[in-house]
Amino acid sequence: MENEKKFDLTKVQEADVEKKYILTEEAKAASKFGKLVFAFPQEDNEIVAEGDPADYVVHPQAYFRGARQIPGSEFNSSFQIFVKPFFLDRVQHRHPKDEYLIFLGASFPNVFDFDAHIEFTLGKGEEAETFVIDKPTIIRVPAMTYHCPLNFKEVNKPVMFMAACMMPMFGGIYDLPNGETMEMYYNGPLPCKYNENKKCDSCGKCLTEKWEK
Repeated sequence: MENEKKFDLTKVQEADVEKKYILTEEAKAASKFGKLVFAFPQEDNEIVAEGDPADYVVHPQAYFRGARQIPGSEFNSSFQIFVKPFFLDRVQHRHPKDEYLIFLGASFPNVFDFDAHIEFTLGKGEEAETFVIDKPTIIRVPAMTYHCPLNFKEVNKPVMFMAACMMPMFGGIYDLPNGETMEMYYNGPLPCKYNENKKCDSCGKCLTEKWEK
């Protein structure tokens, strides 16, 4: 329609705000939305199979630990750059919510500069299917779908890998040899949010926080 109002997308539309915050804890505490902004801490993943080298990825690494770091979050993710072959996840398991696995080239700035051979299995038993990842790829793992192993068999150029799970804390459901199942959760090699002298034991207390004041 001739009288229909349209946005001029060629012009910068600046927010009409007077408050700007830097990422200090004091400034975040004074703002309404401060709890929704979190600066990544530097981490080194401590979970490596016995005898495996830890230099398969670039250090330090970045992880978003879900509700521990942004209250109320239903999302957690890893951000790792693989530089060597590595059998990352050998045990089949499931998650209560969807998970997404993202593989991109890490020879920046071209994320399509990809030279690796990665194998990933979806499904269990007779229905299991293994997929070869040799180009930038994203995989959706629906809730309660068996998946893994995940094996970085060849890494000729660095690979950016992100595992994003739609849960407030990373964890999975594992089948035990006796037919029972066990839920296992992991919140990183970080101190407890409420006690800096204690390592996080995934107790779940921080999952009950809300971002609103």
